[in-house]
Amino acid sequence: MRIVLAILVLVLAAAGALAVRSNDPSAVAATDAAPATTTTATATTTTAAPEPPMLGQALALSVLDGWLQTDISALDDLHGQVVIVWFWTFGCYNCKNTIPYLQDIYAQYHDKGLEIVGVHSPEFDYERDPDSILTAAQDLGVTWPIALDTDRHNFHAWQGSPAYWPRTYVLDQDGLIRFDHVGEGAYDELEQTVATLLGA
Repeated sequence: MRIVLAILVLVLAAAGALAVRSNDPSAVAATDAAPATTTTATATTTTAAPEPPMLGQALALSVLDGWLQTDISALDDLHGQVVIVWFWTFGCYNCKNTIPYLQDIYAQYHDKGLEIVGVHSPEFDYERDPDSILTAAQDLGVTWPIALDTDRHNFHAWQGSPAYWPRTYVLDQDGLIRFDHVGEGAYDELEQTVATLLGA
């Protein structure tokens, strides 16, 4: 009987100790404490845009029937500037679709050293008249210089065969071709080429 009482006393004492421990604020704080965390700083690096490829020396614009919306008389007059050479004709649907993107690039970079030359190479007879070209340019918002390539001499000399409307080139300050694209699209790449060459 004494042994049983002794065991009972020990059990009650142990239970009391546990009860005290569970009500101990420090004990609760210890068990509820958030696990330790380690914060590691992540290094960020900025990757410079790659240099546009060198695609060869641009030809001159020759055998032209004149220029519109400019005082220049040759592509060489723009040496030292970044130049977009854009072959187009005003009746071309795809050419018209590229104009808003060229307008945006022209507005952003013209004051930083960009020029655009629209080489107008007509596909149909009604596109050959300079007055019609000028009217269409004004209606379409083409405000940059226009070279009149009425017999498509430069259209074929620059592109070979087949040749396309539109075709867009970017020339660097030394007259080297650094971008060449047929048709619509590649507008981000076009702008990035211009920005890189201008250091903008």
